[in-house]
Amino acid sequence: MTASETIRPATLDATSLRELIDSGRAPRLLDVRTPAEFETVHIPGAYNVPLDLLKEHREELRNHLDEDVVLICRSGARATQAEQALAEIGLPNLKVLDGGMLAWQATRAPIKQGKQRWDLERQVRLVAGSIVLASVLGSVFVPGLKWVAGFIGAGLTFAAVTNTCAMGMMLGKLPYNRGASCDLDSVVGQLRGTGSRE
Repeated sequence: MTASETIRPATLDATSLRELIDSGRAPRLLDVRTPAEFETVHIPGAYNVPLDLLKEHREELRNHLDEDVVLICRSGARATQAEQALAEIGLPNLKVLDGGMLAWQATRAPIKQGKQRWDLERQVRLVAGSIVLASVLGSVFVPGLKWVAGFIGAGLTFAAVTNTCAMGMMLGKLPYNRGASCDLDSVVGQLRGTGSRE
């Protein structure tokens, strides 16, 4: 398989997921967004396992994911990355919520809301746009600053091509995006059923 050929993960649309939940056959729901995004809005019964934590500790998490798992993020991109990471360690029965929380909310399905925060994608647009704007305006006085804007543009292009975002990963580590405590021990406790779940 060449680098341009990617295997598309199995997906589940929001309506089908809602039917499974309503019928009492709910799969394990893993929301891979940041704790702050999860706190803002999530599907009732979902577990928050941020993407960076999932990637770093996927072997430990594997022992607690023996049933069907649906991975959730804002639009599907981070959930797809999570699916690839878990599939690499041989976990079967993985699906990605097609369209993520945006699709779930579009169907007016039940949600649990908390303190409202900007989602990671919106933060990336703000930071990248601000840097580009400041660089272009500043280049009137310091011509070399235009290259900063070019660097940001190249980074955004790379992010689109690879479906990853270094700026988003860095912003995800800020205290604003960390919200409630979300570490491996609390996640494993919740998956075992010994901890409280949001």
